Amino acid sequence: MKNYLDTTIDVYRKAAETPNLGLCCTTTPIWQLPDLKIPKIMLEMNYGCGCTVNPRDLVNNPKILYIGVGGGMELLQFAYFSRNKGSVIGVDVVDEMLMASRANFVQAEAMNPWFESNFIELKRGNALNLPLDNESIDVAAQNCLFNIFESDDLKKALKETFRVLKPHGRLVLSDPICEQLMPTALKNDHTLRAECLSGAIPLQKYIELLTGIGFGTIEIRARRPYRVLSPNQYNTDELIYIESIEVCAIKDPMPDDGPCVFTGKTAIYYGEDEFFDDNKGHTLTQNQPISVCDKTAKALNELNKEIYISESTFHYDGGGCC
Repeated sequence: MKNYLDTTIDVYRKAAETPNLGLCCTTTPIWQLPDLKIPKIMLEMNYGCGCTVNPRDLVNNPKILYIGVGGGMELLQFAYFSRNKGSVIGVDVVDEMLMASRANFVQAEAMNPWFESNFIELKRGNALNLPLDNESIDVAAQNCLFNIFESDDLKKALKETFRVLKPHGRLVLSDPICEQLMPTALKNDHTLRAECLSGAIPLQKYIELLTGIGFGTIEIRARRPYRVLSPNQYNTDELIYIESIEVCAIKDPMPDDGPCVFTGKTAIYYGEDEFFDDNKGHTLTQNQPISVCDKTAKALNELNKEIYISESTFHYDGGGCC
């Protein structure tokens, strides 16, 4: 009897041989960048639920790892920012997906004069045992893959990625989440898990897994509607609402008072003084909004009643203090 990983390989082997437009779906706009043209086949094989490419992660020619290559679209986008031989590494356990990506890169070369296929090194490997040295990667990314793993394997995949990241390196993830209790019948359906549906977990659980293995800073960059599992289509008694998130986990040292988790909260000081200083590294200028992590937001709210703390937007876009 096949386990869920065998089923996943079968699903993506077929998706490599015949593009499956409905396998995943992202409402995140595709990056439109100067001189970047994406082959149609890559768009058809965009098996993700969001985007893991962000220019502010990609300064100073980083060494980039992408886990689960898909049709190669995000590998091409990463190569746009890091144009050196082998500067981007793609790892996949499905041979057919690696072959499809190589073929797609040939099309990309014909469409993009700046691009060379050797910018990207493809490796056969498993997310649970990455074929890379310790602390060798600046930016790692995965899109709609880790949600497929069951609990113990998910922890292994996250630990493996943490291992290969350099200090202050970044793990950029896009995955489905679900705040409801996923019905057992759906959770145990290997095909639904492979299709990035029934492995979705709550956001807080996701954050706890990341911080539990040592990521000191977490940024929630986007949160969007993704799928609905209805009783008339799936083995469930209630409507199951699934969202997709984009998260950046940074391998910063863990603060003594716990991780810094940015969920899009903003603090605004509206007192009579020009500024407020909590003597813990946070200075708020009068009536100037500043992004703060959830931990700092809670502390400021308790410390000074003349500070407005916004609700989480779950769309953090950098800056602020912690």
